[in-house]
Amino acid sequence: MSKDCTIQDVFHHFYPSFESTHSISPAQRKAAYHIMNCKTGAFGVNVSVCEDCGCISVHYNSCRDRCCPMCQEFPKEKWVDARREDILDAPYFHVVFTVPEELNPIIYSNQKFLYTALYHAASDTLSELAADSKYLGTDIGYICILHTWGSTMNFHPHIHAIVLGGGLDVKNHWKDNGKDFFLPIKVISKTFRGKYMAELKQLWENDRLEFHGSAAPYKNYYTFKELLNTCYAKEWIPYCKKPFDGAESVIRYLGKYTHRIAISNYRIKDMTESTVTFSAKDYKNQGLWKEITISGEEFIRRFLMHVPPKRFVRIRHYGLLSSRNKKKKITLCRNILGCKKYISKLKDMDAPAIIRLLYNKDICKCSSCGGKIIPLPTEQHFIKPKPHMLC
Repeated sequence: MSKDCTIQDVFHHFYPSFESTHSISPAQRKAAYHIMNCKTGAFGVNVSVCEDCGCISVHYNSCRDRCCPMCQEFPKEKWVDARREDILDAPYFHVVFTVPEELNPIIYSNQKFLYTALYHAASDTLSELAADSKYLGTDIGYICILHTWGSTMNFHPHIHAIVLGGGLDVKNHWKDNGKDFFLPIKVISKTFRGKYMAELKQLWENDRLEFHGSAAPYKNYYTFKELLNTCYAKEWIPYCKKPFDGAESVIRYLGKYTHRIAISNYRIKDMTESTVTFSAKDYKNQGLWKEITISGEEFIRRFLMHVPPKRFVRIRHYGLLSSRNKKKKITLCRNILGCKKYISKLKDMDAPAIIRLLYNKDICKCSSCGGKIIPLPTEQHFIKPKPHMLC
């Protein structure tokens, strides 16, 4: 069909048949509706006219869905820019928390509870170990971001944590470990495993878990117990990357993870009447890129697996970077370290000014003559979506 296709094209072609044969949650249906209707006129049309040459410009509104590949760049730039004011000239580390794949069926059946448990286990592990005088003895700050996908859009829930490599002790003195991470990976592994499994067991004992599909056997106590034993026997392997090279690199790095979705448009290579081809990293072959072809409905199924539960917060701040602490404590850290404050570039700017600064494009000027564009004094225009595009 086309080699210049997008995720929106894939959804237009394959989603109607997928919806008729699969059980879809309200959150997944809403995300699909938004992706298919984004920038089509279904969410409104803004019409402007040039005062000088009379040229008419039409702009189709976006859906602003956090799962839409066309709506991530602008909020990402604004979010990352706002984080500038929280960044210190100090060591930062990237720690990844993962769980054994045997837990995937239960996690998928209980996303809200067990995604939240991932945050609890990761944050408690980092905060408690950092506060231990044997390691650092301080209150640290970090940001946790949930991703649920691997490169092939398989279900792979894990937490990315951007961790400040130092913190404040009980006397409000700064302590860090230089360019070396202050926690042993094996200690992180055992502590994280213990905390996550403890919360999982508590949820099971309180009868809070549901068991659908391949998770159904774990309704049985002995089967569930066997699963726990398997997971306890495994070594949970968190991953810690090298420290960042300065505050600006931390700011740039944050943008790679905060507003990422399961797959972006540039990775879609081809679409036929029945298949979709996309590129993915082959981690069994040194992370080299390869092309994968799957059925269109399988592509939709994999994509929708990663739609988060309604109102679920994917980006969370802890310790020194939590909203109740960062104003006073980050200022104190900055004064102790003698580092400069990074000022937000986009703060208090309206959308046209932000677009002008980031993309060197003035949307208030006519593309034909450079004259001033003004909105037409008419009611907002809408284009009615097709029946299969309705939520």
